[in-house]
Amino acid sequence: MINHTDRAKILIEALPYIQKFKGATIVVKYGGSAMVDGQLKQHFALDIILMKYVGLNPIVVHGGGPQIGDLLKRLSIESQFVDGMRVTDSQTMDVVEMVLVGKVNKEIVNLINQNGGRAVGLSGKDGQLITARKMQYLKDRGDDQPPEIIDIGMVGEITSIDTGILEGLINSDFIPIIAPVGAGSGGETYNINADLVAGRIAAALKARKLILLTDTEGVLDQDGTLISTLNVGEIPRLIKEGVIMGGMIPKVNCCLEAVSAGVKKAHIIDGRTEHALLLEIFTKVGVGTQILS
Repeated sequence: MINHTDRAKILIEALPYIQKFKGATIVVKYGGSAMVDGQLKQHFALDIILMKYVGLNPIVVHGGGPQIGDLLKRLSIESQFVDGMRVTDSQTMDVVEMVLVGKVNKEIVNLINQNGGRAVGLSGKDGQLITARKMQYLKDRGDDQPPEIIDIGMVGEITSIDTGILEGLINSDFIPIIAPVGAGSGGETYNINADLVAGRIAAALKARKLILLTDTEGVLDQDGTLISTLNVGEIPRLIKEGVIMGGMIPKVNCCLEAVSAGVKKAHIIDGRTEHALLLEIFTKVGVGTQILS
């Protein structure tokens, strides 16, 4: 049991970080188990609210892959993937937008508001926040062969970010909750990877931090030990050596791009840890991998 003195020490430990980050913009990509487990969802909402109340400006970008998959299954629409990316035809895109914008986004907003926060939900189509175009996906065929061009449907890549609506919400003391869909030049809707959306928004706002919640401890070395700090210069070598591999590669590259574009620090943390956000931001040790320039 923690005694009263220890509780006071925990609060005092947080004080310099509260002072340091007052007024700072923190972009959080919310996904994985933290979006599924009921208790973790509650903890996440409280973390975001506390961040706002002590003077930080959190912005949340959320995923929703499992929820999309569940509804597609109930509608008897087959899910197809290419290297982890969902092939998104027009029928699937309708489901993606309905789930991300109409269901998941509103659930997060409601949870934060019920606990005393002031959240506003939006998608990348609102206020021209995210402009996108169809992603040209090239699959390496090796043996000096030209890459194969694969049509993965309405999957988009970001062409521009207009932060006006976010700045307006922050200045009005709201917490923006963003669904990762964007609009093309012709008004078409695109499904965009939530990590990429979070990274680009953090870069556009010159955020103090970008934090990706995952279902792993962070970046691990060859022995499976957590790497607490990574310099951007180390990343290409670790990828080449196979230390960073699989689904961690796009997350690390997302952090690399954000830090290179002016974000002070990027973090990959374990969303399965209770109050992971508060531990990473307001304690000396943190709970994941920080990436810095």
